[in-house]
Amino acid sequence: MKHTKKLLASVAAIGLAGSAYADQVFLDDLIVEGSACIGIDCANGENFGFDTIRLKENNLRIKFDDTSTSASFPSNDWQLTANDSSNGGANKFSIDDTTNGRVPFTVEANTPTNALFVEDTGHVGFGTNNPVVNLHAVEGNTPTLRLEQDGSSGFTPYTWDMAGNETNFFIRDVNGGSALPFRIFPGNSNDDGLVIRNSRVGVYTDNPQSALHVRKTDGTAALLVEEASTTAAARTLMTLSNNGSANFELTDTSVADAANTGRTWKMKNTGGKFLLTTFPGGPGETEMALDQDGNLTISGDFFASSGTQLSVPDYVFEDEYDLMPLSEVRAFIEENGHLPNVPSAGEINSTGLNMTEMQMNLLEKVEELTLYTLEQDQIIRELNERLNDLEG
Repeated sequence: MKHTKKLLASVAAIGLAGSAYADQVFLDDLIVEGSACIGIDCANGENFGFDTIRLKENNLRIKFDDTSTSASFPSNDWQLTANDSSNGGANKFSIDDTTNGRVPFTVEANTPTNALFVEDTGHVGFGTNNPVVNLHAVEGNTPTLRLEQDGSSGFTPYTWDMAGNETNFFIRDVNGGSALPFRIFPGNSNDDGLVIRNSRVGVYTDNPQSALHVRKTDGTAALLVEEASTTAAARTLMTLSNNGSANFELTDTSVADAANTGRTWKMKNTGGKFLLTTFPGGPGETEMALDQDGNLTISGDFFASSGTQLSVPDYVFEDEYDLMPLSEVRAFIEENGHLPNVPSAGEINSTGLNMTEMQMNLLEKVEELTLYTLEQDQIIRELNERLNDLEG
């Protein structure tokens, strides 16, 4: 009764007691001991169930109208909206920035359970109520994060996806034909498969010592550069470029060698020459030099491969060898301008000089010349004996 008198007094104070639809103004706090229903479709005897406050009509909105007028205080207006009010509109719940005409947050009807879940740890789950990291996405098939530049800021629209499943983790170039330029397959048992540190890239090492450092301990460390084009063509597959001598180093670490004798070799271009050098514990020693004119200099002996069976012309000394008479040799030279079994100048200029073959050809000629000399020596001996007999 006390509350009724107070309510009637408030209504009378504003002169609205006689109107059935007049606004009601309460000049004190309003406390409802029970549930409240607001909206034109609330019914007398409403069954609230566990609802404390219920909004019930065909346009459900809660408006936050900030009446601040001082420039130093925020005054933006906000609204909670349940469903669009237009025919065919969306079934959704949203938070609306009504001052700026924007809708920064929307949840559509029938969204899966735990579509967005914020745990008490601050972890955010997408599709899970048990996020174990800061952002945890769960999906039945290939959970994906899409990065889409939509052109609204004047830049060319472009879209990338980052996703993973049981076959691989990948980055997808959506606008580039959905190509997968970056992939990681499961089952990599080693840490540090790819590391970027101090502007260096390490493969299976977390402490790369050069721009690219590949380090393995199972005998599989290797680099392969493969051009698989079906069109045959000469191609440069590796280039070493430097403002100065460009070096390619090979080091054998199988034996501890403080002096590094013969363990490190370098191929390099210096002073217009291609050099092959060794490091026997001191300054590099040049073992081979090739200049721009094709002149080759080596510091040691030159050997043909000992693993190849060379056709050494020792057959010249065999009894069945048919040594060409000198008269035929003379005729051959007069007709052809070169020795038998020796390529002509024209052939050499056309096809090049096979050094191994030429050495064997020259050895054959030396051995034949030796036979000719021995034969002539025998004739000279016989003539001398006959001369001695005639003079005696």
